[in-house]
Amino acid sequence: MAATSGTLMLIAFFLYLASTIAFAVAVTGKKWRNKQGEMKGNQWGRFGFIFSILASICSLGYFVIRWTVAGHPPVSNMFEYMTFLGIAMGLAFILIFSLYRNNVIGMFTMPTVMLLIAYASLFPREVAPLIPALQSNWLKIHVITTALGQGILAIGFAAGLVYLIRTIDYTKPGLKTAALEWIMYAITSLIGYIGVGYLFRMFNYEAIFTYINELDVEAEMTYTLPALVGPNEGQLLTDGRMDPLFNVWASIRSDDLNTVIWSFISGAVVYFLLRIVLRKRIGHAIQPLLKSVNPEQVDEVSYRAIAIGFPVFALGGLVFAMIWAQIAWTRFWGWDPKEVWALITFLFYAVYLHLRLSNGWHGEKSAWLCVIGFAIIMFNLVFVNLVIVGLHSYA
Repeated sequence: MAATSGTLMLIAFFLYLASTIAFAVAVTGKKWRNKQGEMKGNQWGRFGFIFSILASICSLGYFVIRWTVAGHPPVSNMFEYMTFLGIAMGLAFILIFSLYRNNVIGMFTMPTVMLLIAYASLFPREVAPLIPALQSNWLKIHVITTALGQGILAIGFAAGLVYLIRTIDYTKPGLKTAALEWIMYAITSLIGYIGVGYLFRMFNYEAIFTYINELDVEAEMTYTLPALVGPNEGQLLTDGRMDPLFNVWASIRSDDLNTVIWSFISGAVVYFLLRIVLRKRIGHAIQPLLKSVNPEQVDEVSYRAIAIGFPVFALGGLVFAMIWAQIAWTRFWGWDPKEVWALITFLFYAVYLHLRLSNGWHGEKSAWLCVIGFAIIMFNLVFVNLVIVGLHSYA
């Protein structure tokens, strides 16, 4: 059954790819006309929507089967959580698209779902029993609700990014265009890391270190990428592997920090290769494809997504989390890094809604907040969750 769940997820991935292609043709395929000379964009958009629904059905099949095999919700580690976040974003897209029928949101959302799933696949995928700290019904209540909220908020990010690329004047270089290119670089970093990760996995790369952990106890750590940074007082045990340039202290997960550094390096390579091929900034190259996009509608989509996703995230990421913390650790708040960043995320989106509704922050200002908000979510999921040691380090 575990193999069946993996197969369903693979099918879902390719259906998301088919959906991406269909939405891209719907948005950019201006030469696709029927015999009467009318545009076929809506037809391709329907194909993209159908593929996204089929992908969600297959991904939910993966989720249910893996839950049955494991005996607990498959959201207890980075592979499972990031995969479910992709699934949640796909489900949120179906909801938003049903309301607005906006093909360009599909063209940006479906690749994001694919990247999340591909990124998740680089983490260990074995079905493992829950550690004692996670053996609670609050796992499915807290974590699933949080992921659903983040998936809906991610649609706000996609819409905000579309708005910025569509409206920013690239003929006037400045802070705005530079900031937008940093976002493009962040996306290429994810793509680059996925490529590098699969490359070294293909060659079965592995380097084992002994080190002194945060409890001052000797332990072992396995790297799947060459070690640019090593663990605290680390000693390399595997012959023929690269020695780290320097070691970090015990409060830092060095293997995951190494992963982040490789992401930045590989992202820089991919980004500059794209710049050479396109001969212009990436956002500037994409902009002509979005000429037919209605900025006001995209702005409305981003707001609606956040208006729906914010209360769901608040319920799962704060309310349910504090209840579980009280049960598990006899306190509802402890300033753990994950808790702090969940609070920062909540406050940020609360400020966004306040500025939008009370101060009239529509359009470009709103779009920048949508993008920054999702950047905070990803920082919490990737850097805080992986690199900084805390009570949530088991994830």
